[in-house]
Amino acid sequence: MHADQVARIPEGVSFISAAALPIASLSAWYTLRRLADLQPGESVLINAAAGGVGSAAVQIAAEVGATVIATAGSQARRDWVSGLGAEHVLDSRTTSSDERVGKILQLTDGQGVHVALDLVGGDAFGESLTSLAHGGRVISAANVALQPSTIDTRDFYPKNARIYGFQITGLIEDGYDARGDLTDLLARVAHRRLTVPVDAAYELTEAGKAHAHLEQRTNQGKIVLAVRHS
Repeated sequence: MHADQVARIPEGVSFISAAALPIASLSAWYTLRRLADLQPGESVLINAAAGGVGSAAVQIAAEVGATVIATAGSQARRDWVSGLGAEHVLDSRTTSSDERVGKILQLTDGQGVHVALDLVGGDAFGESLTSLAHGGRVISAANVALQPSTIDTRDFYPKNARIYGFQITGLIEDGYDARGDLTDLLARVAHRRLTVPVDAAYELTEAGKAHAHLEQRTNQGKIVLAVRHS
């Protein structure tokens, strides 16, 4: 491990929380604070908000003072995301794309969101562009849908929108020194300004069970593998 990829764990942060923090929370932090430069009073759309990156992004955006509009599949997940700081949580499972976009426009007085963090890919990326306000920023950070994104350029060029692509591993390989951001995030966890939701921790010998748990898509937060856990 390179020295510029590690940070000291402060007192009050467990090893399990520290293990679950870097990729998800660091990705949420970098996309919202550095790429999008999210500001107090702005609105942000966070897709797949019950996942690791999404749940961190909801908390980070709420701390900034932004209005958080999130999407999640089940009612249990939507309730949980609301508890993390999302003001509005839309049903991503039983509503259509047009219905969600209409609701987002209604919630933003017809203006659209200032920032959209797309953690789904496929059709959701086009939905993020359609939901964007003039001068807005959209970040594509995943394609868990494993589908191509069909978009209409008229959904973003008249808005003077900015589109960012993001992948944390590529960023690190390009020389990103994560120590400063990791230290900031760990301090927030230590001071209870940010939580690291861990849905379950498994022994390394239970890796199969951990993957099965993940594939059920019911987890709220991260699933951790550890040599030992308590």
